[in-house]
Amino acid sequence: MSTENKQSSESKETPENTQNSKETPENTQNSKPRESSGTRDTIFIGKKPLMAYVTSTLIQLANLPAVHIKARGMSIGRAVDVAQIIARKTESAGYAIGEIKIGSEALESQDGRTRNVSTIEIEVKRNT
Repeated sequence: MSTENKQSSESKETPENTQNSKETPENTQNSKPRESSGTRDTIFIGKKPLMAYVTSTLIQLANLPAVHIKARGMSIGRAVDVAQIIARKTESAGYAIGEIKIGSEALESQDGRTRNVSTIEIEVKRNT
């Protein structure tokens, strides 16, 4: 009887998997406008662990000649760390820091005031 239970549970999982695969094209259609905006050569730095951004940047650098790392506010330090890790730890792979742009953006805070938030964009590129 335990074999029959396993088989029936497997057969129950299969239709669910098929339904999930039917939902996947819908999700893909929803994400297509994001992909159609062009190549993904920009990494936005947030609150994830540092190495998640390093890994993501290295994956993009494997396919693209240059990647831009962008951050604002308290995440600027983490963006600099990501760029430094890639440039220093992967010198043998031939990556270097390119152009660096700093600036500020005017954002409206929750209380309605306009605040200036610092921004940074760091280009990491392959050495040629």
